[in-house]
Amino acid sequence: MPTPVRITSSHWVLIVALLAAALACYLLVAPYMNSIVMAFILSLLIFPIHQWFDNHLPKHRNISSLLSCVTLTVIIVMPLLLVFGAIVQQGTVFAQNMYQWGSQGGIQELLAHPWVKSGLAFVNHYLPFETIEPKEIAQRVGEFATTTGSTLVSFSAKLLGDATNFILHFFLMLFVLFFLLRDHDKIIRSLRHILPLSRSQEDRLLDQIEKVSKSAVMGSFLTAIAQGLAGGFGMWLAGFPGLFWGTIMGFASFIPVVGTALVWIPATIYLLLTGQFGWATFLLIWSVAVVGSIDNLLRPFLMQGSAGMNTLLIFFSLLGGIQLFGLIGLIYGPLIFAITIVLFNLYEEEFQQFLDKQDNS
Repeated sequence: MPTPVRITSSHWVLIVALLAAALACYLLVAPYMNSIVMAFILSLLIFPIHQWFDNHLPKHRNISSLLSCVTLTVIIVMPLLLVFGAIVQQGTVFAQNMYQWGSQGGIQELLAHPWVKSGLAFVNHYLPFETIEPKEIAQRVGEFATTTGSTLVSFSAKLLGDATNFILHFFLMLFVLFFLLRDHDKIIRSLRHILPLSRSQEDRLLDQIEKVSKSAVMGSFLTAIAQGLAGGFGMWLAGFPGLFWGTIMGFASFIPVVGTALVWIPATIYLLLTGQFGWATFLLIWSVAVVGSIDNLLRPFLMQGSAGMNTLLIFFSLLGGIQLFGLIGLIYGPLIFAITIVLFNLYEEEFQQFLDKQDNS
């Protein structure tokens, strides 16, 4: 039997000082925490590739880590640059077409549609606010169309700023990733040594963190890519800029409950109002049957490694993660839930005799 450690006052002083120092360190790195977490998760995803480099260059760990980072950059950055250029081009053309449509009487023609007239009559009859006149709507849309150019310029500037910010964080993440890959074994050994758990408990905890990190990334981002591709293909067939709206649908898929419906419902209504009933029916069926089924089938399948969490827990972990952390919460939420579940399981095993005694008392 190992001799139990007696906690003295000096130990408590050391623990408090250590916690204070750890908090200070966290505050120092907090602005860069997302880059650090993403580097950690990407190190898990790219580790098989890094291991291949490591096996072929066993005495050159720096070179193998550098090659792994370069490989990741080629896989992620190069396609993103191509897609980004195409999105900007299609988005600009779409904005110009919308401006021409609004300035050449398209809005008046749309407001003259019998369905639109019936809808406005219903709203004016039942809803308790001022009467909505078609002329006012046309005037507002005309003002919006007039300012479309300046809006597009400001949006492009913001997009450029976001892209610059993304590049800075990406290179910071690569810097962290390099050391995580190079010193992987040393980091794992240090974690095992510090954690006050048995080896089997450490294995379970680290294994679940790895599984959940992978499943969160695969479940969220691969689902978004798949829905963006399927949705963009359907929009392209229906006559819309496919790459632009497919990208928008990919981002919209991160929004719980509503998701890609934010894009395809207005698009379907537009097709109906412009008399394209066949394409409207196609887009509706395609979006519900194909794009919707991707979210219902692919996401749970890819996230099935989330520490045994059921669909309800996965849903709330995603919803709460987005609410608390933003887009990165799609990873943080499931990770926090899964670690909590594993810790509860370890607690149950560690205090099983006490809990059984309480149940029988």
